[in-house]
Amino acid sequence: MEICKLCNSKHMITYKHPKFDMIFHECLDCEVIYKDKSQILSEEDEKKVYDLHENTIDNPGYVNFLTNFIDSAVIPFIKKGIALDFGSGPGPVLQHILNTKYQFKCDIYDYYYAKHKKVFDKKYDLITSTEVFEHLSNPISILNQFHEILKSQGIVSIMTLFYPKDQETFFDWFYIRDPSHITFFTPKTFEVIASLTGFKVIDTNNYRYITLKKLPE
Repeated sequence: MEICKLCNSKHMITYKHPKFDMIFHECLDCEVIYKDKSQILSEEDEKKVYDLHENTIDNPGYVNFLTNFIDSAVIPFIKKGIALDFGSGPGPVLQHILNTKYQFKCDIYDYYYAKHKKVFDKKYDLITSTEVFEHLSNPISILNQFHEILKSQGIVSIMTLFYPKDQETFFDWFYIRDPSHITFFTPKTFEVIASLTGFKVIDTNNYRYITLKKLPE
């Protein structure tokens, strides 16, 4: 029997994609959907996918995309401080924006491109994570790490597309066709995992952005 990897619920359903070789597990309690472990890429193959990304500071559309995220999911809740961009990718564009256009001093961490473990010895006011959580097999452990390095009442701002509830639309959704995308969320999923990791959800646009706040200890 499949047990939810996020909330440990036994209320799970498993189904196959009607066209592609994909198996999904869906939790009826926290609403997470994740691909079967047989579909998880090796680290070598995963990095090959990331190496194809062309998101750079010279791409004005991408810069505007991240600036809109900051304006919507960060600035209403925190306007300055020490920040960490987790999962910064090969080109740390969001770090550059926070450092030059806003009142933040931003560090970066990326498992493949910027594995600076010293960031986990610091304390931060803000952690951003854009287009990262859909790649994670264990989001709970990552949020627990965030909790350890955030200052009291620190902010976590996350970008990931929330999946469509209609299954036919979900099967046609472009997001699941990226082989490195393995975990899919709704705002309710984040409500549940926030409660398990010492956070609360303080805002979401119910589409792509969600902001968490560390609860007082």
